[in-house]
Amino acid sequence: MQTTRLNKLLEFLKADPSDPFILYALATEYNTAGDYQQAFHYYNLLVENSPEYVGTYYHLGKLYEKTGHRDKAVEIYRLGLKAARSKNDNHAYSELQGALNAALGLDYEDD
Repeated sequence: MQTTRLNKLLEFLKADPSDPFILYALATEYNTAGDYQQAFHYYNLLVENSPEYVGTYYHLGKLYEKTGHRDKAVEIYRLGLKAARSKNDNHAYSELQGALNAALGLDYEDD
């Protein structure tokens, strides 16, 4: 993890602790660095406090899958689908539907 980037994000967070973009950037930074505990913390803050921030759900779901929590990932993808639908975000909806299908083992290809 690039310490300067992380430090800058943490400074931004102090200035505006409820900014969803900063929370998302922190979660992504920690996820990339393999600090899953911190990544979960910030992604879950977003789900709780900014449920309309649709990008959260895909990445949080993938993190749950990566850490062996498929059922929790499915739950998060379904929440994300509702959030995407309420925002009429068809692109996010499609990505979340694909992730949900894959998590449920429904992502087969026609041979």
